[in-house]
Amino acid sequence: MTHSVAREPQRRNSRSNRARILATARQELGRNPDVTLEEIARASGVVRRTLFGHFPGRAALLEALAEEASEALRGVLEVAVRPEEPAERALAHFVYSIWPVGDRYRLLLALAQRDLGVERVAGLLAPARDEVTAILARGQRDGVFHPHLPPAVLSAGLEGMHIALLEQVNAGALEDDGTRTAVVTLIAAGVPEERAKGVVDDVVAAAAADAASTASTASTASTATGRSGV
Repeated sequence: MTHSVAREPQRRNSRSNRARILATARQELGRNPDVTLEEIARASGVVRRTLFGHFPGRAALLEALAEEASEALRGVLEVAVRPEEPAERALAHFVYSIWPVGDRYRLLLALAQRDLGVERVAGLLAPARDEVTAILARGQRDGVFHPHLPPAVLSAGLEGMHIALLEQVNAGALEDDGTRTAVVTLIAAGVPEERAKGVVDDVVAAAAADAASTASTASTASTATGRSGV
């Protein structure tokens, strides 16, 4: 028992170091895909041996980032999918909700060909691709989106546009919280511009209201817990 208790601070410190290394790697690789592990260790505030203790090489570090991105994507998918809403609103909500994940891990797109491989990235994106394809198919059936391309092909085209926009964010040429990308996605899918803007404005307002409500609920719960002395 004594040894287990003594090891717990070490485990917490190890988890903290790992999280800090991953966060730093996301930032540094986003700035420079050729950054070395030694430079990442230095920026993380850990010694080289500590970094290599968690990640024996560049491939292991990138795989950890890929898995982290996959977990984040799965988490967003749980709230981003809105099958009960009209297709145009469902697509806007999906793009707006998923954009922060793409923005946070956009470096993986830059590193896909060279380090992770196309198949690994395809596996990460498969759930999102399937959902967008389903929304587009529903919208085409309802006459909301243009029928000139099969849903899967249109989805691939929109994904290519999103990747290009993320690259522009990476290059510093574009700033976006997902709003602008959601609008152009609806336009590219066949929604008139003014209608696209209105739908996205409604989606963004609803998301802000949901966030405020969640924060208020959390604050109330925290206050109640404090008063109860728990």
